[in-house]
Amino acid sequence: MKFLEYTPLDRINDFLSELNLGERTIKGRLEAYSCKHTGTDKKLSLSLENEILDYLGKSSDTDSSSPVEFLLSRSSRKTLIYLVLTLYHMYPDYDFSAVKAHQFLTEESWDTFKQIFDTNMLEASKEWIEAYGGSSLLETIYKALDEVVKLSECEIYSYNPDSDADPFLEKGAIWSFSFFFYNRKLKRVVSLSFCCLSNLVADGFAADNLCYEEDGEIFDNMDI
Repeated sequence: MKFLEYTPLDRINDFLSELNLGERTIKGRLEAYSCKHTGTDKKLSLSLENEILDYLGKSSDTDSSSPVEFLLSRSSRKTLIYLVLTLYHMYPDYDFSAVKAHQFLTEESWDTFKQIFDTNMLEASKEWIEAYGGSSLLETIYKALDEVVKLSECEIYSYNPDSDADPFLEKGAIWSFSFFFYNRKLKRVVSLSFCCLSNLVADGFAADNLCYEEDGEIFDNMDI
C-alpha cells in the first residue's frame, strides 16, 4: 500500500487536525492509498491470506456469526486484505487480525455515512462554514473523495471494533467512527476517521500529570 498525496484532502485534514469546540475537540483525517504492495506488504498479505484460509478450514457454515460465506470469495478476501493493510499502514503499532477485522468491517452506503456524519459533526460543520463559507464540510468531503476514488464506483465499509481494540480512540474519547472508500477498478482506498475528545478529561489528565511531576520534584529535593 502506497500513501498518496492529494491536495483536495489537505485542506480538510488541516481543518480537522485538532478542532477545539470548547469542552470537546474533534480530530479527523482522510488518507488515500494505492492498493499496490510495497515493502513488507507482500509478506503480510500472504500471512493474512493464510490466516483466512486456515480459519475457513476450521469453520462451520452453521455458525451464524461466521463470515465464511463472505470469505469464500477470493475477491472478498482480497478486499479485506487491502483494508487490513490500510489499517496496518495507518497504525503500524497495532496488530490487526484479518478474520477479526471482518467482524467489524461492514459494507455501507453513502446515505448511512451521511447520517452518521450529520449526527456527530454538526458543530464542526458550522465551524467550517464560518472559516471557509461556500460548500458545506460534507459537500467538500464528497467532492474530495469523488476526485480521488470516484464515489459512484466505490464500495464503502465502516470499521467498528471493540473499544479496547480501537486504534482511533484516545484518552477522553467520547465517540469515533471510521470509513473506507474502496475503488476496485482504480485500486485505491481512502480511509476517513473522526473522533471526539473530552477536553475536560484531557485537562484533568494533564493536571494529574502536573501534580505528579510537582510531587516528584518535592521528593527529589528532600533528604531521605
